[in-house]
Amino acid sequence: MTNITICIGSACHLRGAHGVLSAFNELVAKYNIAATVDLAGNFCQGRCTEGVVIKIDDEIITNVSQDKVFAIFREKVLKEATT
Repeated sequence: MTNITICIGSACHLRGAHGVLSAFNELVAKYNIAATVDLAGNFCQGRCTEGVVIKIDDEIITNVSQDKVFAIFREKVLKEATT
């Protein structure tokens, strides 16, 4: 099971957290992997100046924007090399 949490606190919300969450949700549905991915929003991960902040399993990734979601998803969730 891959756990993905996306900060939806105030600072991340203002930087586009809703779009990031929606993009991840769409990719999980597109690749039909809802049974192996736990996707959730959460509040402050303590890095408000680095938002949008996401956590995939134990790895924190900062400065995530909607246009970066597919590359992150491909590398971290699908485990494909990004070259």
